[in-house]
Amino acid sequence: MLSDLADGPFSALGSSMNEGQLAFWNQVNESGGIGGYDVDITTHSRNTSLDPGRHRAGYAEIEPNVLALAMSFGTSQTIAMLNQMDADNMVSTAATQWSGWNYRSADRNLVLSAGYSYCTEAVMGLDWFAENHYAPTNIAVVSYRGNYGGDYASGALKWALANGATIADRIDTGPNGEVGNQDGPVQEVLAADPDLVMLATGPAETAEIVGKLVRAGFTGRFLGSLPTWNAALHQTAAAPALAARYNYMTPVDSWAGDSVGAQKAREATDHEPSNFGYSLGWAISYPLRALLTEAAERGELTREGLRRAAEGLKPDGEGIVAIHPVGADAPDLSKEWTVVFQPDDSAPMGARPIAVGYQGSTLARLGLHEPCTRL
Repeated sequence: MLSDLADGPFSALGSSMNEGQLAFWNQVNESGGIGGYDVDITTHSRNTSLDPGRHRAGYAEIEPNVLALAMSFGTSQTIAMLNQMDADNMVSTAATQWSGWNYRSADRNLVLSAGYSYCTEAVMGLDWFAENHYAPTNIAVVSYRGNYGGDYASGALKWALANGATIADRIDTGPNGEVGNQDGPVQEVLAADPDLVMLATGPAETAEIVGKLVRAGFTGRFLGSLPTWNAALHQTAAAPALAARYNYMTPVDSWAGDSVGAQKAREATDHEPSNFGYSLGWAISYPLRALLTEAAERGELTREGLRRAAEGLKPDGEGIVAIHPVGADAPDLSKEWTVVFQPDDSAPMGARPIAVGYQGSTLARLGLHEPCTRL
């Protein structure tokens, strides 16, 4: 595992996802393991803090000793390792929703993903927003530079073009640990005067941007990608503004959901997780379980065997997440859905689901045949 477990912009999410993955594989092992083996994701786990250098170093350190990666956290971090992973026949679970993971031409059958992409998240989110708040006509997108933010912004642009709206401004930013603060993006948003601000940042930047814009007189609403939220934001000065004007999306059934996967995730722990990352970590583990099981049945528990077994594999997400067939040329967008959340400090993990399994109508009209952003 290579993940942001401490000192990075997504360490709260990464730690919670780690907890969910540990619970998932513990349940697998208690049920007999796979092919006569337990699955160990702890011995060769490394904290990379979302730092590309630490990610590369961590990979080099653990590579000789592992069959596959149960986690590679970070879009650009994982993309940067693809050539080496290809040479090593190293399959990995993605803790990132870059649209390229859904296309064989981009991920080389190496990256296992579950749910939707950041790009299609933005499209479905805007459909939901237009149906439930107002039809935005002038949208600003504030996003991390790179494939996470770029993918999300691309989805917003595609939705705008298909629905007669305008992207007022596309504003690149970075974690506060890199850029210091979000004063620049806040001023750019105010100058653009949008009626909706879309966010693809981390939680700390989300709280700062929302809080400062509302204090400056911005009257519109905010829509966030899945990494923008953490329950700890209820303890920030932006909490009232977030509760009143912000929603975020996830590709995973809620903690209290009715799906078989959500029920199993709850049963696997004796306490309520700190944030939705637990459910996300649980959900993204299904493809690797399916792959290990298939390879074991073939008698090919090797890296090369895993790569061969991935072709055409159809993992079952037990209703907690939609999973595209592994190794497909392109995703089946008709299978994608999202859950929309509203901040609520009385709800589990600080937010309550207000729409579950939402799809919208725009994706079917877009005809996506390649990643929304390229390497």
